[in-house]
Amino acid sequence: MLAVEPDIEVVGQACDGAEAVEMAQQLLPDVVLMDLHMPRMGGVAATRAITLSLPRTHVLVLTTLDAEETVFEAIRAGAHAYLLKDATEEELLETVRAVHRGESRLTPQIARKVMDQFRRLAPLPEGPPGDAALSPAVTPQPVQAAAQTKAQSVMTEPLTDKEEKILQCITEGKSNRQIANAVFLAEGTVKNYVSRIMEKLHANTRTELAVMSVRQRRGD
Repeated sequence: MLAVEPDIEVVGQACDGAEAVEMAQQLLPDVVLMDLHMPRMGGVAATRAITLSLPRTHVLVLTTLDAEETVFEAIRAGAHAYLLKDATEEELLETVRAVHRGESRLTPQIARKVMDQFRRLAPLPEGPPGDAALSPAVTPQPVQAAAQTKAQSVMTEPLTDKEEKILQCITEGKSNRQIANAVFLAEGTVKNYVSRIMEKLHANTRTELAVMSVRQRRGD
């Protein structure tokens, strides 16, 4: 399917994660379409190895796995997009092209998981004494706790209102052009905002912003 597209060239195909890393380092592809459940080396480990050694190679995860922990592990490993295997042909092709352009994409099911995680990590506004007794204590799961710890440790400068709005659009999987239309800015200006947000939150990829960042509440 990919090979018949005039603007896409398939340069290689690997049988497992270890071979994927080796071939990526030899062939230097623009985009890697990555499965997660593979022998020898899984997709998360392969994604991490590729993104660390080849920063210009973007990884698109295509899998049947939609468990929260798996999603967040892949994103933290550096994946730029996460699609489930029930995605349409048109959606897959558009995502490959979007990832090549440096954009991030998430299927709606995955975007909801990321949004839920994002809300869980956001600090709650302080209330009057006694409010804590009205809410049950919550013990963060390992993935949540690790993300929260990292986010809190790197958050050195609060986001502006405009940056928070753009970050919200990023967590919804919007492209720079879609964000520009939503916040009435030029696409180039949006790119500058995204770079600034990533710098503030010490994120390596756009999708990592949705998991590892904590929005600075303004109390409204």
